[in-house]
Amino acid sequence: MARRPLPRILSKDSAQIARTQIARSRELARTAADSATDVLHPLITVSRGLRRLASAGRRRWAGTPKDKRGPLLFLTASVVLVVVLMPYGPLLAVIAVMAAAAWHGRDRTPAAPEGPDEAQAERLRSLYEALVPHFSTAEDPAPLYAHGGEWARAFEAHEFEDGGRLAHLVIRYPAYFPDGEATARARIEHLLAAKAGRGREYHFGWDEEANRLTVSVLAPLPAGIAAQRFVTSPGETVLGFTDAGEVQRTLPLSYEEERRDVPPVVWRTGIRSTEPHLLAMGHPGSGTSTLLRSIALQALRYGDVVVVDGGGTGEYACLIGRDGVLAVECAPGGALASLEWAAQETERRLTEVNRARQAGDPPPEDARRPLWILLDRPTVFTHLAEADHRRDPQTYLQVPLRHGRAANVTVVVAEQFDSAESLSEAVRQHTRARVVLGPAAPQQVEAVLGMPPHTSPPAQVPAGRGYARLGTGPVHRLQVPATPDPYDDATSDADRQAVMRLLPPRTTPADAEGADAEALETEAVEAEAVEAEAVEAAPVSVRKAVAAESA
Repeated sequence: MARRPLPRILSKDSAQIARTQIARSRELARTAADSATDVLHPLITVSRGLRRLASAGRRRWAGTPKDKRGPLLFLTASVVLVVVLMPYGPLLAVIAVMAAAAWHGRDRTPAAPEGPDEAQAERLRSLYEALVPHFSTAEDPAPLYAHGGEWARAFEAHEFEDGGRLAHLVIRYPAYFPDGEATARARIEHLLAAKAGRGREYHFGWDEEANRLTVSVLAPLPAGIAAQRFVTSPGETVLGFTDAGEVQRTLPLSYEEERRDVPPVVWRTGIRSTEPHLLAMGHPGSGTSTLLRSIALQALRYGDVVVVDGGGTGEYACLIGRDGVLAVECAPGGALASLEWAAQETERRLTEVNRARQAGDPPPEDARRPLWILLDRPTVFTHLAEADHRRDPQTYLQVPLRHGRAANVTVVVAEQFDSAESLSEAVRQHTRARVVLGPAAPQQVEAVLGMPPHTSPPAQVPAGRGYARLGTGPVHRLQVPATPDPYDDATSDADRQAVMRLLPPRTTPADAEGADAEALETEAVEAEAVEAEAVEAAPVSVRKAVAAESA
């Protein structure tokens, strides 16, 4: 019996070939449609003219009074009879009707002007004069940029919006301009953003090989996308949304009572991830806590979560007692114990995985289930530990950060710029996925991401708006989905319901479910503080036993 061949899985090269063939087929279809339009253009024009003539005759007949329709009909019949009886009358009538149809069916849209008008030319001339000091030198025998020179030689392509402002511009610049230096680029980008019109975001595409700079106006990112269940596979986390031309993937989302495909910034974690941990930086109110809540809701679909909140504002109280949430710590003692347990859990997972591999067995389920450690402002606990002469909780992050990928442990740290210097060296070194949210100086963005973005900063920065860079990849604009605290009074009902629908069910006893969330959180914090003081005063063996029992 002949064996049926298995279906071949598309590889990266074959998928690229398939995309190329599809693009070629689309180009052939577009060319055929254009050719058919050119061939059938006279017939299309005459048909359009006949339709317009028929409509005009129908309107004339409807506008004629009823007492005058009889004489008009008699006159029309007489003219038709005379034309029929004339030599070559029907042929001449058909020619006259076709000529009238061709005249009335012509394209009446006004032709677009071939060049810029006077106001647009003046704007391009002023932009050219502003670039002269940056793109010219005294030693150049034939300068491309000179005061009073021709701007048409420097600007290869340009487009304007309806308001008269630039929408697209391709600039030539001399080869001796240092386009490889970030400082020189920043000067040109700042000048173009100011001269082309403030209040908008621009994308700057530097083609160093061809000495071309392409300036494009970017559309604002959608800021009203609420938290929802994204169509992702295990190990994929949606950080936010970006521009359509930056990524090769879209997600179907509900946005303002309609379905829309939006390009996401997907962060891949797990054993095969090259960026297993993430660091988010921002100012107060920039949306770093919103990003952590969004990540927590996505992580709870496939794994367990430990939250350490250094802000102490109770923004993660909605996660307390939920299925998959191992702990939500706000007190220094609880945070220290949770991070110590996370380090021990990482070591245990590594040991279990190593034993399973040596025995030739798959790793156990408890070692494969993802574990997420989310820390919001951990430097607060660092300052408290220094004041109380305790151990810095960040020291327990060395093991999860260094060996977390092999143990399927992911660490996400959110911190503010004013406390960035207090982050440990392990956090700085092992968090290769970076996010910057809120209004930040270009130097701050470059210091966190490793390279400056190719876009100008927006005039108004909404919450959750910033930049993201995964490893050594490009810098993307980012808009975090709206994931506010559902217990906050300022949260709208729609956003509150969206977050509550994503929360797992509670696993606390039934008599405690009806209690107020804030009262439960206060009671838990006080109990953890008392327990932490007792554990700190106990011997080392007792502290280890308590930590193992809580684990």
